[in-house]
Amino acid sequence: MGLTQGRVASLSGLARQTINQVETGVCPDLGLNKADRLASVLGLVLRVQRDSQLGNARKMQPLARAAASASVSYKTAITESRLREIVLSAEVPANLTPHVHAFLDEASVSLLAAVADQLHAEVQMDRTVVWKNYRTLARQVKSLRDLWQ
Repeated sequence: MGLTQGRVASLSGLARQTINQVETGVCPDLGLNKADRLASVLGLVLRVQRDSQLGNARKMQPLARAAASASVSYKTAITESRLREIVLSAEVPANLTPHVHAFLDEASVSLLAAVADQLHAEVQMDRTVVWKNYRTLARQVKSLRDLWQ
């Protein structure tokens, strides 16, 4: 992801020293709330559930969720395959700038990470390249989200 400890601390609301302790494995007790905030910044989700709640229910794939979310406010929807092409190429077609802007500004970090994981699994694109492409796209659409600065 290319984030410094200071940046992760700022995005999660934790102290940089706490991030350092977690990274080096010497954090005495992080607590569930702090762990959840940190996980969210890193694109992860903490979930507590009973074994009986674990199922193989088919969920919408991350790219499909991202495309649907990015299309909510627009008459014309962006398709999953089109969003895939845009992220892979790091080039935004003018007619889809609002959709890409919505995706990069409004998607949770966990969804962005899940999309990166999906692209890694499907086309073997390194996750760091996906995040680099996100930053390139964010500059193109002039995103003001702190994550892209």
